[in-house]
Amino acid sequence: MKKLTAFLAAAAVSFGGFNPALAKKLHTIGDSTMANYDENATVTRGWCQYLQQFLEGIEVNNRGKSGSSSKSFYNEAAYWTSVKKQMQEGDIVLIQFAHNDEKNQGMDGDEVKAYYNSIGETATANSTDYRGTCPNTTYKEYLRKYVQETRDAGCTPILVGGICRMYFSGNTIRRNGRHDLGDGFSIVTPDGIKTGQKVAADDHSMDYPYQMKLVAEEMNVPYVDLTSATADLYLSYGDQDCHSILGDGDGSTHLSATGAALIARRFTQLCQEQGLLSEYIHLTSELSVTPDNADLGMGYKGQSLTKEFMVSGFDLTPASGNVTITTTGDVLVSTDQKNWTESATMTYNGGSLIQRFYAKMTIAGEGNNTATVKIVAGDKKIEIPVSVTGLELTGGTEFSAYWRLESDDSCVTEGPVTIIPESWHGMELQRYSNPNANTTWPDYTGFEATRKTQRNVIEGQTWPEGEIDEVSTRYIEFGITAPEGTELNIDEISYFCCGCGGNGMCLHVWYSTEDDFSNANLIFSMTKMPANSMQDGKIQPVVKLQPNQSARLRFYPWYNGKATGKTLCLSDIRFHGYASAADPSGVKDIEESTVASTYFNLQGIAVENPTAGNVYIKCDRRADGMINTSKVRM
Repeated sequence: MKKLTAFLAAAAVSFGGFNPALAKKLHTIGDSTMANYDENATVTRGWCQYLQQFLEGIEVNNRGKSGSSSKSFYNEAAYWTSVKKQMQEGDIVLIQFAHNDEKNQGMDGDEVKAYYNSIGETATANSTDYRGTCPNTTYKEYLRKYVQETRDAGCTPILVGGICRMYFSGNTIRRNGRHDLGDGFSIVTPDGIKTGQKVAADDHSMDYPYQMKLVAEEMNVPYVDLTSATADLYLSYGDQDCHSILGDGDGSTHLSATGAALIARRFTQLCQEQGLLSEYIHLTSELSVTPDNADLGMGYKGQSLTKEFMVSGFDLTPASGNVTITTTGDVLVSTDQKNWTESATMTYNGGSLIQRFYAKMTIAGEGNNTATVKIVAGDKKIEIPVSVTGLELTGGTEFSAYWRLESDDSCVTEGPVTIIPESWHGMELQRYSNPNANTTWPDYTGFEATRKTQRNVIEGQTWPEGEIDEVSTRYIEFGITAPEGTELNIDEISYFCCGCGGNGMCLHVWYSTEDDFSNANLIFSMTKMPANSMQDGKIQPVVKLQPNQSARLRFYPWYNGKATGKTLCLSDIRFHGYASAADPSGVKDIEESTVASTYFNLQGIAVENPTAGNVYIKCDRRADGMINTSKVRM
């Protein structure tokens, strides 16, 4: 009997019973090192993006989220609460946290905030990152919550040690690279915060993976030591090659496609060695391609859609050679997303191949568009069917919501659409003009360098040091809602963005059609943005909003190092598409009069009873569905 099966059977009385045959999904929760990334937005990849390649008979639901700690993923509704709604009895949940739990040098963020508030330093308290946990206290408490609530749902938890950071020191990975802060941490005491604390190498009180292992032993949960495994993997490559081959080229934490795929494979090997997930593991030395049946999705006639493929092979014969990729039908391939042709070649050495290529199809018309990609290495051949579905929006009423952001945050609408006013969370408006502005715009716009934009800054004006990823509670949001009785088909979300005051601004842009912003789609990722150089963020999604359903667009900025006077500039936010009546009996008669008014405070929250003396955003909805917005003082 396989170990996981035996373990679960023995624990059935405590856990409410489990049958591995019931497992339908493998849910993965954790941070950015696990998360899904859009290949059109960034070269960064999460290792759980490639986990499905090494599993059969079970679906991977990767819910890793950039910037998450064990605390923030649990407490913010878009994450753990939404994952639990997706879980079914018999499913399995992988739990990996560590990277962002270290945000306060081993202190719990809420304890740090409470300390600063107690001594009257409210500004410092407000700027403290709450996500941090203490490894031997609050970190373990949150792990216990995940384990227990997973079992309460009739599912099986597996704890996974966080992958290492590429922090080399000669022929080893430093303690902090292994998520052990024993060489330098801080503590909150009655006499204040003490920094630069140290403990001996055999003292694991500040070691996150070690403390996770203790929870696993305490609660009788399988534990996979991916921390040690990735340390060994990184050392086998050496500092330079590890960063250049396995890393994404931006720091020492995040992964390239090659690094992510290798770690996913190593994880499944560890599981196999421990008798975990054995029913589903699919490890082969043969040439394989993921995905092996590629639906590039839906798009509009004339639009080009792309898909990333991972080609892998181990113990290949001969040990060195070429892999050729050819196409039939209306599809092109590329290894760099720059040069697109009907054929491409990749080389491999040492009997191992882990490389990626891309396929692109231009939608010729409505319906199913199909083609084939063929991969050949020696006598091995794989054919992959590739398809896209073409759509063409016809009829209906054109709508748009447009925020110019030149002098205020007002929105101009056309057609039947309701807006969600711009709101700031952990961010604040700085200004709209800068007398020294010299903004570079894409050539096609024809915009002048002095064109004004909205400039936004972190609350308190000072960007903290040590941030390498987005902060889940710091963002700027825009959105639209489908009016009652109306469906909205969105065919464009566009914006311009850049950093000002330096080249260190970093940004993720996401959109979601969920009110809690779960299952969001990453559409833009850039670190160290060139100052005053506007980036074009236009995408053409296929999104249908049902009546009263919303689409939200969020900008999550952070800065590369502690700094002041650095701003995120936004301009020309736009949603566009076509509206149709949800009622099949037809569209209601159009009247010009206002039929309803809604008030929002300046944070974008609806207010039922506006009070005198306060400023609000007033949204007047007309009978024809158009929205007029204005700022009013009651």
